[in-house]
Amino acid sequence: MSMSRRRFLGTTASAVIVAGAMAKGRVFGANERVNVCVMGINGRGKSHIKGFGAVTQARVAGLCEVDATLFDSRVEEYFTRRNLPKPKTYADIREALDDKDIDAISTATPNHWHSLATIWACQAGKDMYVEKPMTHNIYEGLKVVEAAKKYNRIVQHGTQLRSNPGFQEGIQLLKDGFIGDVYMARCVCYKWRGDIGKGVPGEPPSTLRWDLWQGPAKEQPFMVKVSNPKEGIYVPYFWHWVWEYGNGDIGNQGVHQLDAARWGLGVNTPYRVSSMGGLFLWDDAKQVYNVSSSSFMFKGQDGKDKIMTLEVRPWYTNEEMGGTSFGVMFYGSEGVITFPSYSGYIAYKCKKFGDSDMVEAQKRMDGDDKNHYQNFIDCVLSRDASKITAPPIEGHYSSALSHYALTGARINRVLEINDQTGEITNVDWSSIPGLTEEQAGLYLKRDYREGFEVPEEV
Repeated sequence: MSMSRRRFLGTTASAVIVAGAMAKGRVFGANERVNVCVMGINGRGKSHIKGFGAVTQARVAGLCEVDATLFDSRVEEYFTRRNLPKPKTYADIREALDDKDIDAISTATPNHWHSLATIWACQAGKDMYVEKPMTHNIYEGLKVVEAAKKYNRIVQHGTQLRSNPGFQEGIQLLKDGFIGDVYMARCVCYKWRGDIGKGVPGEPPSTLRWDLWQGPAKEQPFMVKVSNPKEGIYVPYFWHWVWEYGNGDIGNQGVHQLDAARWGLGVNTPYRVSSMGGLFLWDDAKQVYNVSSSSFMFKGQDGKDKIMTLEVRPWYTNEEMGGTSFGVMFYGSEGVITFPSYSGYIAYKCKKFGDSDMVEAQKRMDGDDKNHYQNFIDCVLSRDASKITAPPIEGHYSSALSHYALTGARINRVLEINDQTGEITNVDWSSIPGLTEEQAGLYLKRDYREGFEVPEEV
């Protein structure tokens, strides 16, 4: 790797300067539709098929999946039953990228594929809707930003709350001073995540392209359940809690809340991160922490300190203000605004100064995923990247928060960060017991498998 131990990120977002390239994509006529290929058609991928299928100006023209058993059921459910043309099918995303009939890719794969798929799409002249987190590590973030700029591509990050009118109105209230001086955002991520059991190396199903599933990740055996050796333990879903593939619920669900908190506070990169985490309740096959508590300190645009916290819990919990079990609450000098869903907000204020009880002052819940898919397609047609509600630079900043938190927890250090460059300035990686220089590098940037590298030069 070409990254030193002390250097976490050596370039700033503002310093990314790439030569503009002519877009290789199709020029759309007034009544043409955007042909989308959905990459990864299990779980969230089903939402992508349904979401783009509901956008008039889009057509799901392709499905890309490494598990061949999924094609028939998806085609039957989303196309045949609705009398829609059958999509093309691909096992390898590179086949879809080579297909001139495909205009855009929508990826709902495991996290370790997100950045590479986006960069490849940009290089192939395709636009990209990429699920959160946009990156598996911080290094990848600016590579995606560079690729989108260089190849003049529309890239939309899957933080769909940014496209919902109710959420937009609530954020504007914060910026307009509705609750006064906003100094803190508290994020919560409470999801039911039970015991997944123990795993052992086994054989992948003959219908699963395991080599393609792993893609950029380090070569690993296919893990099966001890209780049922014919069933994968991490595939299809629990890869989220494997370091090589996922980022736990901090990167899975938490990125939504971290993104909203950044947006409302008007901040990008923290100057200090403190995080602790561990594996609690079950002795199972998870690797990434299932319980964590993280704090982020920023300098706001007004020069004042802003603090953000995130708590992740996997089991029984109380709901917080406004019924929040995954959401974000903003605290100001004159009240509180909570965002208990992706749709909107509830604002609370005291009737008079000093009151202990707050009353609901204003509320709006308006929006769903379709707004985000629509925004992406509108921008693909107009070629106006300035109208993207969740552009790649925002995806980079928000995904990076989860990576900082996990890194700090793993090495048991409070991280001091240069908020202009993103570089961790206070960690001597060689001083961490049991951590070799090569292992330290893997916290900053991964070793990519041959043929699946995220390149230094995009």
